[in-house]
Amino acid sequence: MLCARAFPHPGAAERKPARTAPVQPFRDAEEAWLWTMAALLARHAGASRPGGAVPRPCEPDDVILCLDGLYRRKRIDLAHARVLRQWGERGMAPDGRLPAERREARLWVEAMLLLDWPLRVRGIIADLHANRKKVVDSSVTGR
Repeated sequence: MLCARAFPHPGAAERKPARTAPVQPFRDAEEAWLWTMAALLARHAGASRPGGAVPRPCEPDDVILCLDGLYRRKRIDLAHARVLRQWGERGMAPDGRLPAERREARLWVEAMLLLDWPLRVRGIIADLHANRKKVVDSSVTGR
């Protein structure tokens, strides 16, 4: 049973503007993470609606919750989180070709691989096989 609030917060209807454009999921975990960090930095700087002009299927906090779940299940550790924060604030991934960034690049890639699945399950990352499945299913059923 869904619980409805007896006294909704004043102005709750005005909090989120009506979406005119379709929601666009991210291509991969790296794009989602860099967007999240940019939105969090904008929020910290005082922006009222951080996140950019493209409507996304989540809030920045949703990506953080996925990362937090991985940390609580001990799939990633503080070294991964530190690298994600530092390089996310820079708006780029570490370059594994540079000796000084090699270890951080390895941690970044590990974290992105682990973050991919929770984001994909929640619809934050686009399903690569969604269009292919429609084609295969329609050819089997003849629609």
